[in-house]
Amino acid sequence: PNYHDAMRLPIPIAVTMGVFQTLALIPGVSRSGATISAGLLIGCDKRTAAEYSFFMAMPVMVGAFALDLYKNWSMLEFDDLGLIAIGFVAAFISALIVVRTFLGFVSRHGFELFAWWRLVVGAAALAAAFVYGS
Repeated sequence: PNYHDAMRLPIPIAVTMGVFQTLALIPGVSRSGATISAGLLIGCDKRTAAEYSFFMAMPVMVGAFALDLYKNWSMLEFDDLGLIAIGFVAAFISALIVVRTFLGFVSRHGFELFAWWRLVVGAAALAAAFVYGS
């Protein structure tokens, strides 16, 4: 089967993608790369796999924000709430623009460019570590 709607994925498919998300606990493994790869392997189309990967990131980001807020609560002042709200709105709007653009690109061109990009950047990082590492 080919799944075309990220909001209506069957529970076993969603759980499988969630399990693949845990691979990101391994240093160097991309969370989105792991979840998108899982989606493609189990029958999602490119756009659905990428879209669901973004949906899966939301609880992770909310959790990271909540933990950071909890850890730094004592350092905040009332005036900081306005700055946090402005930052949230700006991040939300820019994320909508980027995600929409990315999903459109992936729908038309696929993931090949991103795979090559990771290989090039990874090779450059290894070369830099070899040349400059101690």
